Amino acid sequence: MASIVKCFWASPHFALNLNKKCHYRSGIQCLASGDSADAALSVESVKVNRIVNGVSSSAVKEKESDGLLIEVGHGHRGSNVDEKNREKVSEEEKLEPLWDDGYGTQSVKDYLDLAKEIIKPDGGPPRWFTPISCGPPLKDSPILLFLPGMDGLGLGLILHNKSLGKVFQVWCMHIPVQDRTPFEAFVEWVEETLRSEHSSAPKRPIYLVGDSIGGCLALAVAARNPNIDLVVVLANPATSFGRSQLQPLLPLLEALPDELHTTVPYLLSFIMGDPVKMATANIDSMLPPTRYFEQLSENLTGLLLRLSGLSDILPKETLLWKLKLLKSAAAFTNSRLHAIKAEVLILASGKDNMLPSENEAWRLSRSIRNCKIRYFKDNGHTILLEDGVNLLTIIKGTCTYRRSRNYDFVADFLPPSKSEFKQTLLGNGWFRNYTGPVMWSTTEDGKIVRGLSGVPNEGPVILVGYHMLMGLELVPLVEQFLMEKKILVRGIAHPTLFSQLVESENKELSIFDTLRLYGGLPVSAGNLFKLLATKSHVLLYPGGAREALHRKGEEYKLFWPEQPEFVRMAARFGATIVPFGVVGEDDIAELVLDCDDLMRIPNIGDKIRRDNERYKDLNVRTGMSGEVANQTLYLPGLLPKIPGRVYYLFRKPIPTKGKQDMLKDRSNAKELYLHIKSEVENSIAYLLKRRKEDPYRGFEGYVRRLLQTREGVEH
Repeated sequence: MASIVKCFWASPHFALNLNKKCHYRSGIQCLASGDSADAALSVESVKVNRIVNGVSSSAVKEKESDGLLIEVGHGHRGSNVDEKNREKVSEEEKLEPLWDDGYGTQSVKDYLDLAKEIIKPDGGPPRWFTPISCGPPLKDSPILLFLPGMDGLGLGLILHNKSLGKVFQVWCMHIPVQDRTPFEAFVEWVEETLRSEHSSAPKRPIYLVGDSIGGCLALAVAARNPNIDLVVVLANPATSFGRSQLQPLLPLLEALPDELHTTVPYLLSFIMGDPVKMATANIDSMLPPTRYFEQLSENLTGLLLRLSGLSDILPKETLLWKLKLLKSAAAFTNSRLHAIKAEVLILASGKDNMLPSENEAWRLSRSIRNCKIRYFKDNGHTILLEDGVNLLTIIKGTCTYRRSRNYDFVADFLPPSKSEFKQTLLGNGWFRNYTGPVMWSTTEDGKIVRGLSGVPNEGPVILVGYHMLMGLELVPLVEQFLMEKKILVRGIAHPTLFSQLVESENKELSIFDTLRLYGGLPVSAGNLFKLLATKSHVLLYPGGAREALHRKGEEYKLFWPEQPEFVRMAARFGATIVPFGVVGEDDIAELVLDCDDLMRIPNIGDKIRRDNERYKDLNVRTGMSGEVANQTLYLPGLLPKIPGRVYYLFRKPIPTKGKQDMLKDRSNAKELYLHIKSEVENSIAYLLKRRKEDPYRGFEGYVRRLLQTREGVEH
């Protein structure tokens, strides 16, 4: 066994940054011109459990390359300051709504450019590195170990480095091109790092992100370490190699003359990924069509010019070795699937021409106890390098990001970023145009004004209102608060929406993932307590599912419980309560089939009864009487109508600060509760009257809105 310190440099945007706590420490100073001048990095030793190619080394020699001098010596030159700065940033920095995650600022072209530098022979063993673009993570961020695919470079997260680096300590595994380490030795090497990190932070989960063959490695390590809290994310894992169409290629590649091998990487590039999706990964989807296709053409040309470098990443001997390694990795891992206790999330592509990834995801989900799937029907094998797949977004949307043993909807929540907001809400501008939302709020002096200026900026704030049919008011409301006030409203919803019972059969990203991405969480006293304690803006619907799934003729009717469920909790934290009303559901959709209609239809009614029997343990109104307890969950039949409009009115804020003693009295709490309910009903009545006077309502109003929106006129 040898302890080896290795370092290499690729560009001003890429460098080794090891933070593993082992036996030896070294200080590294990179001296160069340009952006990398005077950059100081601290490096600690990496323990490896084999001697690569029969060579061991206990020191790193000076190396001069492309005008860059890397000096290695003992001590900690500059590293103490760096560590203090890192800790300071981690403690002070917090993610705010619409934070910049950097997604789309790097591309596959950057991957290929960096690959030229990282593949230079150095005679070293496999190692961990942290890309500079990851930056310092937030305090108490879990560690994420990236296990690469066939290339072995460790650059496969290049599109995701900036976003992941904010909330994870990212370590990427690099396997030199000439390395011939067997799969079992890789498993031992990774799990040694795993156990070391677990011993230093036993209550924090460790993330393993495995791409292709790296997925085999992640599963094998998880199977051998069932007592360590692991979250395993797999991108088209190569456990299905036995059924892959690459199998017959092995003898053909062995017989192929060396001079023809340069054509193989070109062929593999089209088998492994979708070039168009790779080229669009850093293009703004909201660009005008002409500019969009112009940039796409430029990106595709740049990719084609760089593909020749793939023959250096996977020379003939290395490619043959990797294919044999794939075979042994799949066999080793498949025999151990039964032992996996880790939380597993699988990303499966529908157009993977290298492996049968879609079928494999379903097979693995049947073998692994705690397993989720997200299916991407239009992506290829190299899914992490393709457009439309933001890894952190998927992790957040599936409630897979956590900092302790159990997921906490408040403590572990990460607010939506700019790119997520653009993709999920602004990117779906058709709904905003269709509903044409208009919002009013009430200032302290009782004046009704356009916009949200009457809603307090400082929390805790509880927005209490009417739940329109199917929650049609939610998207415009959340969107407007983010755009106008950069405030994320945390919606409290029925627990069923966060359970496995609503997982879609096709396993694609769903509206429920988006709900979780934007801070939705199950209704409970504990969650409300945590939100108010963190001074959040909370969206609360006392009418719940009964109000959102009302019957015909029940539009704008409130179904609130008798007891003031939230008033005394609000007073405990001095929260401000803002009642609000909303109208417009009858303008944008017609309820054709309600619960009573559907229950009378054979098969459909039986299915609703069976489903609600499964949901009964999640019923939040258990023990209550009256209509509010009648929470039958179903999907109503809706018929879209000629574009109408949605109207909101937020009433005058009601402060509870200093009223805790008064509101301990149940009669006082009940009185305030009824006042809030009355304010919501009055808001609805006001809006119904106001919309009759709106010239921008109806089809003609819709056309007028579109025309004036282009001219920047408020309507």
